Amino acid sequence: MLSVVIVGGLHADARKAAVGRLLADVPGSVVLHHDLATAAAGTVVRTIRDATGILSVGEAPLVNDCACCALREDLVPELRRLDAAGTLRLAVVELWDSVEPKAMAEVVAAAGLTVTAVITAVDPALVLPYLGNGDDLADRGLAAAATDQRTVADTFARQLEYAPVLAVLDSPEADEEDHELLAQLHPTACRVPIGAGEPADEAGGRGPVRHSVHSPLARAALAGFDVEFAAAAQHPACALLPAEADAHGVATLVWHRRRPFHPERLYEALEDITCAAARSRGRFWLADKPDVLLHWDAAGGALCVESAGPWLASLPDAAWDMVPPVRRAAAATDWHPEHGDCCQHLVFTSPGLDRDGLERLLESCLLTDAEYAAGRAAWKQLPPAFDTLLEV
Repeated sequence: MLSVVIVGGLHADARKAAVGRLLADVPGSVVLHHDLATAAAGTVVRTIRDATGILSVGEAPLVNDCACCALREDLVPELRRLDAAGTLRLAVVELWDSVEPKAMAEVVAAAGLTVTAVITAVDPALVLPYLGNGDDLADRGLAAAATDQRTVADTFARQLEYAPVLAVLDSPEADEEDHELLAQLHPTACRVPIGAGEPADEAGGRGPVRHSVHSPLARAALAGFDVEFAAAAQHPACALLPAEADAHGVATLVWHRRRPFHPERLYEALEDITCAAARSRGRFWLADKPDVLLHWDAAGGALCVESAGPWLASLPDAAWDMVPPVRRAAAATDWHPEHGDCCQHLVFTSPGLDRDGLERLLESCLLTDAEYAAGRAAWKQLPPAFDTLLEV
């Protein structure tokens, strides 16, 4: 059966180096790439190549004016065709710059194909600049659809944090701080170093060289991938968030409290909290919405706040059977006798992080002793400062 590995990332040079490495390391491998840059002309260009060069070029028409939709419609039939041929071992799906791997991995898996890895290729010297880039993708020519409202920072953060494997470019411009930032942002990832460009042949050229399929990147590409687990690891209720860390000028603050936020005080402090770190994420609890689990997702100086459904503590016992086991397990490990799984669990990672100042600011947004003692009925009467953000 054909194995499928998805390689993505906004760092194009790192992505191409990772793809070149896989072609050289795994005999019987090909690369599929859909170039979404041609979408303005009404089509998406698909190329398939192996280590010797391009095997075929084709076009897929736009679907609903959405280049990513065209990719999804064209990718699965091409993969099935390659699988049916029975002559290949590995299909490397090289995603276009801003395409996020989560959606593509789920599409491929839902079609009954075997995803054995998701890899995001990264230049460590570019991690901080990209996390701090609040530009819209559309302004950078990277939008995947006319309605695409994502930014460079939030797209890069999701690409980075979803993949269990990071192919890390050997960049001479990267220093210890850059590598430490990458390590703290995704501490559970398998980080595999890769050189710049495709592997050189024995004469010093740029031809294909067959290496052992047991090389680190090849092993990672064939190791196996669990789509359901990967999705759960990104859900705010059970996300595998970074742990406390402080090294090489980079720090991660894990802030966990049981008392809810005062909606107005938190809203007034949002800009300062959001800009305090290069990246912050997690789940939080508002006093005026005590039954709602809220998702915090900030990068590039911009914050996205969304409802992620109810806290488990607010559900009747009969509803628990409909909750995924991984979420029940996550709640059980952090269960409070009074509040259940309701809590603040926010994680902030950044070079030069002012931990003490940030903690003081966050603490000032919690309910005071008197407000807390008033109870839930009183909490729900507090001004609903977040309704605009939540589009209530």
